[in-house]
Amino acid sequence: MTKRSLGKTGIEITPIGLGCWQFAEPGSANSRFWGPLTTPQVQEIVAAACAAGIGWFDTAELYGKGTSEQRLSGALSALGVKPGQVVIATKWWPFPRSARSICATIDTRLSCLGAYPIDLYQVHQPLSFSSVGAQMKAMAALVKAGKIRSVGVSNFSARAMEAAHAALAKDAIPLASNQVRFSLLHRRIESNGVLAAAKKLGVTIIAYSPLAQGVLSGRFHQDPSALAKVSGMRKMMSPARRSALERTRPLVEELGAMARAHGVSASTVALAWAVSFHGDTVVAIPGASRPAQAQENAAAMSLALSDKEKARLDELSRPLSR
Repeated sequence: MTKRSLGKTGIEITPIGLGCWQFAEPGSANSRFWGPLTTPQVQEIVAAACAAGIGWFDTAELYGKGTSEQRLSGALSALGVKPGQVVIATKWWPFPRSARSICATIDTRLSCLGAYPIDLYQVHQPLSFSSVGAQMKAMAALVKAGKIRSVGVSNFSARAMEAAHAALAKDAIPLASNQVRFSLLHRRIESNGVLAAAKKLGVTIIAYSPLAQGVLSGRFHQDPSALAKVSGMRKMMSPARRSALERTRPLVEELGAMARAHGVSASTVALAWAVSFHGDTVVAIPGASRPAQAQENAAAMSLALSDKEKARLDELSRPLSR
């Protein structure tokens, strides 16, 4: 797959990026959610992602209070990746804050990222003490000041996304993206207006949890005992439950069959579907806790599923989607 434009910004990104939530420093609440990674492990994952062709990374202020940003920038620097060679996306956490903190905290974000510029700055979720309009006005000020290149949102409804788009348009700035949950097991954006609005406005959908937190890899179906190793908080957010394994088995088995036919993993097939089923509108940011996972993720960019294969996965997944 060739690179795609991030919304109407002109910034080019690969269809697969790397989600960096798991890079939060050991001991933080975020690292307990995924399991801690050492600094050498983070460097190995980032190196594998870059070598496999992944060209952008998504992190956030919330991920370990900036430690994910710091460890990502440290890994890129150790690899000799120069600023501008990859695209960096991060996020501002809005609650319990007002839009004033967007500009007040930007230097901290830039400091955590070291020499690497913020190509995409996103409002992490819609709940804030300020209106969407006020938040977008602050974001526009950062673009004009040259502190960020583009503006995105995350977990916004169609209505909120349209409001953000309209507010930015007053300053002739396009809304780049809306980062939302999307996978073969979570397709709500197709029915709640978010996907339709994104297509109408020319906004990129950034799919987080595109592997349904590992369920689509088949690991829990092959070894149900692996469920016991999933942290409590993560288990609450995940469809990885014993009661759901039989319900999702036909889809996961079909992913496995397609994977064997193509000589790739089930995860690779699931990601290829996610970033191709709706044309160029959807890109994805799977995470990785091992270099091999980053390589499997990247392989989705060179896997061309047939229309028949995509339709079959669509058919099996629709009754399962939340």
